[in-house]
Amino acid sequence: MSQDQTVVEDTEHHLELRKLRLDDYEHVKELMNQVYASVGGAWPYKNFKAQVTTFPDGQICIEDKGKVVAFAISVIVDYDQFGDKHSYDEITGDAYLTTHDPNGDVLYGVEVIVSPDYRGLRLGRRLYEARKELCRNLNLKSIMAGGRIPNYGSYANEMTPYEYIEQVKSKDIYDPILTFQLSNGFEVKQVLHAYLPEDQDSHGYATLLQWHNIYYEPGNPKLFGGLKPSARIGCIQWQMRYFENVSEMLQQAEYFVDALSDYKCDVALFPEFFNAPLMGLCPSESSIDAIWHLATYTDEILTAMSHLAVSYNITIIAGSMPVVEDDELYNVSYICKRDGTIESQYKLHPTPHEKSDWIMKGGNSLRVFDTDFGKIGVLICYDVEFPELGRILSDQEMQILFVPFWTDTKNGYLRVRRCAQARAIENECYVVIAGSVGNLPKVDNVDIQYGQTAVFSPSDFAFPHDAIVSETTPNTEMTLIVDLDLEKLRRLQNEGSVRNYLDRRRDLYRVEWIGN
Repeated sequence: MSQDQTVVEDTEHHLELRKLRLDDYEHVKELMNQVYASVGGAWPYKNFKAQVTTFPDGQICIEDKGKVVAFAISVIVDYDQFGDKHSYDEITGDAYLTTHDPNGDVLYGVEVIVSPDYRGLRLGRRLYEARKELCRNLNLKSIMAGGRIPNYGSYANEMTPYEYIEQVKSKDIYDPILTFQLSNGFEVKQVLHAYLPEDQDSHGYATLLQWHNIYYEPGNPKLFGGLKPSARIGCIQWQMRYFENVSEMLQQAEYFVDALSDYKCDVALFPEFFNAPLMGLCPSESSIDAIWHLATYTDEILTAMSHLAVSYNITIIAGSMPVVEDDELYNVSYICKRDGTIESQYKLHPTPHEKSDWIMKGGNSLRVFDTDFGKIGVLICYDVEFPELGRILSDQEMQILFVPFWTDTKNGYLRVRRCAQARAIENECYVVIAGSVGNLPKVDNVDIQYGQTAVFSPSDFAFPHDAIVSETTPNTEMTLIVDLDLEKLRRLQNEGSVRNYLDRRRDLYRVEWIGN
């Protein structure tokens, strides 16, 4: 026999993944009668014909040497028409797939069956992976399905369905269906009552399961002006120096904004109290008089910064500046967007020094800000050392956390840095910190600075090995420019080595905002 001839041996199996055909019905009927003998057996042929003809691409099977040994039935639905409280018959149209909507947003799993003789070959996993591929290729938001919990009948007298599901999730109880679905990346969204009333093993209960398509692109993409998949971040490591007046300080600020705009940055981050040199213009030597005097310049600086944001087409996070409201002093960061709008985030935790020497008060609100490059949060210096704040912002889908800071010593700086790195890992987001450097000999209590600007990422294979995207030389005036891939965050949340967001024990603990 020549070397270019191939011999195909008669192996035990010859598996093929393909679409179901009408002539497969007898094999499908045999499988359903085997698996569902206790709940009515197979569908009539008219149901099967409706499924295959209504949505041919959604009906798939695995054939072994000419015989169907596993299959999956699916339908596309406009999920909002049904919501989470639905029955099997409602969402599948009594298994006729009359609910099929080619313009829908969810692939709904109607059925998956594997021959009992083939259950050691992981054919169910192949069908699930094929469904996920179909969902991605059709650009659907997710796969939803109602899942039976057939072993619940053995525990119904001991626990509720919710308790049973938690026991299965913790692997203290094995359920042939739910355990398999969880291992294939599905999440239990809630418990369905009377989903399949005839399912006595499950006592009529079912789990509503969901798999997120992280590649989903909602609607028709905008030709321009849409959200960007990445963001170019510009940071200013600001040199503290004496200024004769506000105009001189704003000239220095514009220099950096101009430079970052030339490099097409989406945002420019200034440090906390970047305008502190103007405290030297206060006629009094008292530190409290100086900080209150500094607040008199805030409106003028804010107006100028907003003008720079519009004219240079760049969002400016104007570090932070002191503000007096109702005879109380606050520390406020302003987000000056390139569309001309201005939003603000108050520092929630003044440091002991700020409270005692400056009589500074903390704000009482926290929110995420929408930008044209994603959702961002701002925590001013000391605030980043309180992990609850990062968690609350993360729950609002924050992608990038900006931390303008001002520290005088290296140990103070390291507190901010270490906590910022922790926020990036635990909340699966990017964290950007920017500080000031240099000395202000003529300003009481703020005469020295220590700073190193940096950008941190989550710690996983898609990111830098040390979770540091980039950082500056310490104590040197300079800029830092980095590109941040926001798509990586979406993939991390669903497919990371660890999944901090998905794995939180929400049945045991939570972080909740109780302010106004």
